[in-house]
Amino acid sequence: MRNLLEYEFDVPPESIDANGHVNNVEYVRWMQDAGVRHHEVVGGPPLLAALAATWVARETTVRYLRPAMPGDRVRVRTWVAQSRRVLSTRHYEIRRAVDGVPLATGHTDWVLIDVATGRPKSIPPEIVALFADGDAEPGQS
Repeated sequence: MRNLLEYEFDVPPESIDANGHVNNVEYVRWMQDAGVRHHEVVGGPPLLAALAATWVARETTVRYLRPAMPGDRVRVRTWVAQSRRVLSTRHYEIRRAVDGVPLATGHTDWVLIDVATGRPKSIPPEIVALFADGDAEPGQS
């Protein structure tokens, strides 16, 4: 499914805070990394370069459910829920890989920006087509 990226990684030691669990800021970093990775996997960077455009996060919402701990393996899922005019909404789900326990969910509204002007730019059909599965949320696992 082109509209879904899922991958796993071990919690890095530098993600652990003074409370002995993953710092909340790390979940936001993981969400951003997942979005960038997904865009790269479907071939987005060459299209952005040709359009002289870039994505900028306008708003990110995170719901923290449970802490990730040292030694945990984490599964991150991301998908584009919808794209309209200049805005694309991407959702995220972060779970403990061993048992699927949800750790955090969230979404980011990304705005396409014209690099030369710094102003929002309409998302062209070729960018929308990168996530060809449509504007539907994948089923939850």
